[in-house]
Amino acid sequence: MISAKLKWTEQTRFEGTASSGHMVITDADSKVGNSPMEPLLIALCGCTATDVVTILRKKREPFTAVEVSAEAEKAPDPPRVYTAIRLSYRVSGKVSRKSVEDAVRLSEEKYCSVGAMLNKTAKITHQIKVDSP
Repeated sequence: MISAKLKWTEQTRFEGTASSGHMVITDADSKVGNSPMEPLLIALCGCTATDVVTILRKKREPFTAVEVSAEAEKAPDPPRVYTAIRLSYRVSGKVSRKSVEDAVRLSEEKYCSVGAMLNKTAKITHQIKVDSP
């Protein structure tokens, strides 16, 4: 079972730990840590990037870099959930664009659990850039 714990430290700042033991600081004022919503975008980027790297390795594609970024829009009224998320994938190396597109599609449709959860409230779109030497 996965677990998480959060402890208030001051103002709107909290220290969180998960069952992995790693600490995260959240701060609603964003002065010392991420706002509570920002780690969701980081988790989405991490989830789909891991899928893409794993799939490209299985396809024996010689990528040299993978970067995923996200921009999101939130609902105007509480609860201010994400309503639209735009993912940007940038893959470098002598890789097949089709292999990158397939990896992104598989991540979005089958493997990325964070994306599957966020898809309940947000329309997730993407763009892909392949930098070949």
